[in-house]
Amino acid sequence: MTHTALEPAYLDASRPIAERVNDLLARMTLEEKAGQMFHAISFGGADVDPETQRLITEGQMSHFNVHQLPDARSAARWHNRMQELASGTRLGIPITVSTDPRHAFAENQGASFAAGFFSAWPEPIGMAALGDPETVRRFADTARQEYLAVGLRAALHPTVDLATEPRWARQYSGFGQDPELTGKLAAAYLEGFQGNTVGSQSVACMTKHFPGGGPQKDGEDPHFPYGREQVYPGGRFEDHLLPFRDAIAAGTSAIMPYYGMPVGLSRNGEPIEEVGFGFNRQIITGLLRGELGYDGVVCTDWGLLHDVSLFGLDLPARAWGVERLSVEERMIKVIEAGCDQFGGESCPEILVGLVKAGRITSQRIDESVRRLLRVKFELGLFENRYVDEDAAAALVGNAQFREEGLKAQSRSVVVLKTSEGILPLQPSTRVYVEGMPADSIQRRASVVATPEEADLALVRLDAPFEPRNDLFLEAMFHAGSLEFDDAAVEHLQELAAQVPVVLVVNLDRPAILTPLEPHCSAVLATFGVSDEALIRVLAGTETPEGRLPFELPRSTEAVLGAQSDVPGGTRDPLYAYGHGLGSLTQAAISVDIRF
Repeated sequence: MTHTALEPAYLDASRPIAERVNDLLARMTLEEKAGQMFHAISFGGADVDPETQRLITEGQMSHFNVHQLPDARSAARWHNRMQELASGTRLGIPITVSTDPRHAFAENQGASFAAGFFSAWPEPIGMAALGDPETVRRFADTARQEYLAVGLRAALHPTVDLATEPRWARQYSGFGQDPELTGKLAAAYLEGFQGNTVGSQSVACMTKHFPGGGPQKDGEDPHFPYGREQVYPGGRFEDHLLPFRDAIAAGTSAIMPYYGMPVGLSRNGEPIEEVGFGFNRQIITGLLRGELGYDGVVCTDWGLLHDVSLFGLDLPARAWGVERLSVEERMIKVIEAGCDQFGGESCPEILVGLVKAGRITSQRIDESVRRLLRVKFELGLFENRYVDEDAAAALVGNAQFREEGLKAQSRSVVVLKTSEGILPLQPSTRVYVEGMPADSIQRRASVVATPEEADLALVRLDAPFEPRNDLFLEAMFHAGSLEFDDAAVEHLQELAAQVPVVLVVNLDRPAILTPLEPHCSAVLATFGVSDEALIRVLAGTETPEGRLPFELPRSTEAVLGAQSDVPGGTRDPLYAYGHGLGSLTQAAISVDIRF
């Protein structure tokens, strides 16, 4: 947009933000205001797709959650094209592009993306294994620089849900089971992304999922109808709330309520309505806005209003507890609850109709739009909406950032068990490899083709889960049993009968290692660690500093007997929270170290 000497007050950067917001708000039509209250998905790619173009130019929308980003230069070019489209609208309101996490290894279009051309770091649960706020702060600052370079100005993270239900699929994206540690790491995360206040060099963060996801009935995820119930049999609701108190104190720009529907929950003697948290006025207006004093943006989780069908699979709206309501009635309930924005939805015309029909007041719309515009001004988007494609290509995923990420991955490895003389690998060690490319260790050891030839077998496994694919996105969520199947157990036992086994398990959620662990000479846990970062640990060139961010249950019976909202609640765990030897050569002992 070209500025002139007669430009309106909202384009004058010398004026206070509140004045600029009020000036712009007064100039907006109802349709332009409604467009701000929707945060749609755009699939990205080489160019802006026609539907996204329509939502910008006709739908007056200016918040988009991007998925595919092929490389840094293309991402910057795509972003600039989005901004060009927005600049051509009547008021020229710039686009805010958001993203789910994309600096680690999990690939789940419902939750996170693999790093790709960005620097790769441990999953957040791996950061919890380190328990080091300074490493989290450094990661967040690095990610902030990479996001800024390609035009990503809003982070749909951090996730501060507690890992209290071992079967829940989302544990890898949080900071473990301990509420105090989670709060400390969340504050460091927000400082790295936002700074002390949100400004022109910030990425605005959306902390989720209020008031704490994790204590799901039977460990199922509320993306899906069978996982909608959130329960608190141990009475530990306040534990799950604690990290949000820390995030609010650290200045989080936005908060996302969870899909979950609280069942049997009372607070201060008052029963909480059994509807999803995004529809819940007691939780959003009463607790978050009232008791906690939060006045930032509240954006719902994605898809509360409409059912979707993609790739031949259906996914109902996550309208838990209000399934009977129409789309219009759901929209009214979300707004009355105190939310400002609809995540993953793109139907501002319905909101316009509700205002014109007198079912939602224009004053209530202004309240939310004022919050949303304030963030755009804080980020300096009206002054600097474009990014430099050459600078993006040079900065994102540069050698220094990648090396720092690799070191953090290596440090996050947890040594659960080891035996004298088994590690570190020596150049002369003959290694039989399963579960990772054999050539990944050829520079550190001698790779052999069979167990009979080997001095040790290196086996890398992912934590077990039950594959599902009846609903859209369902296949991407690792849910169900934590036990390895009989074939995997028998194979490892047979292998251990031939050669000492070093077992490495990637724990996106806990696994029951009980039938495997006695047959292994060493057991290591990882939380988003590349082959290169792992081999550095096995070869002794990097030190594994991690300690378990959640306990590892001894059995399924122990999981079933635990209370889903209680941190570390399984009976007699195989390895307790905080366990970690911190060395490849230390004698295997049982410890319960607290961060």
